[in-house]
Amino acid sequence: MRDSHSGIGSDSEGDWELSEAYGSSSGEVRWERLGDPAAPPVVLLHGTPFSSYVWRRAARELARDHRVYVWDMPGYGTSAKFDGQDVSLAAQGRVFAELLAHWDLAEPSVVAHDFGGAVALRAHLLHGAAYRRLALVDPVALAPWGSPFFRLVGEHHRVFEQLPPHLHRALVREYIASASSPGLDPAVLDRLVEPWLGEAGQPAFYRQIAQADQAYTDEIQGRYGSVEPPLTVCWGEDDQWIPVAKAHELVSLVPGAELVLVPGAGHLVQEDAPGALGAALARFLGAAGTGR
Repeated sequence: MRDSHSGIGSDSEGDWELSEAYGSSSGEVRWERLGDPAAPPVVLLHGTPFSSYVWRRAARELARDHRVYVWDMPGYGTSAKFDGQDVSLAAQGRVFAELLAHWDLAEPSVVAHDFGGAVALRAHLLHGAAYRRLALVDPVALAPWGSPFFRLVGEHHRVFEQLPPHLHRALVREYIASASSPGLDPAVLDRLVEPWLGEAGQPAFYRQIAQADQAYTDEIQGRYGSVEPPLTVCWGEDDQWIPVAKAHELVSLVPGAELVLVPGAGHLVQEDAPGALGAALARFLGAAGTGR
């Protein structure tokens, strides 16, 4: 059975397909929408090295009361991956602003995880994107960021691109697995690793790390006090990628922002505590009203 308003199946976690395409300035973007077209819109942004798949549970739950938009950023998931592609935070912020115009969404609510948090913030602060409400989940937003592994790969990405496929697969699996505190279901881990394999996927994995420059958050960090929409920050208390201290720091920079800490969850809160995160998002977005 498929969702009555989308191309995404609703009977299985593994049934997740983005049926729509948009030709962005950084290559084709795959996207999908769920829920009643008349419901208030909410857009979900994934982080790195993930895809819209991490939002599958939240998207289906939120679609009961919202029109939900999901997308794979250029260079991620099922979207285009090619040599010379610009997949930087600067490019993703521009593409997100393009998509909002393409979807004719003047003021949606936005939920953004990890790298997606910086994308949503850049689109708002630099490209004039207006949001009704903004929820950031373990976002990349404050310096310094990037683990020693992340920096090592970024500095030597051309070398890592030459790894034999089986070693590359093992590296990506271990890296993604470390985003979870209790551990990922093997089938879910396979699904998250798969886009980074093969002739297009392997170089794309190192390309996105090579272009992940902290300068793109330094550029906007001083402007967080001017974030206009109501803001909630959700954070896994056991996040080993971005320490929970950054959650408190970020909330202190945005007047009126609220903080929701999720016990027992690592960086991938969507996988580690989907119920707790879903409840927090439903409560926050439910206050957004019904207008666009």
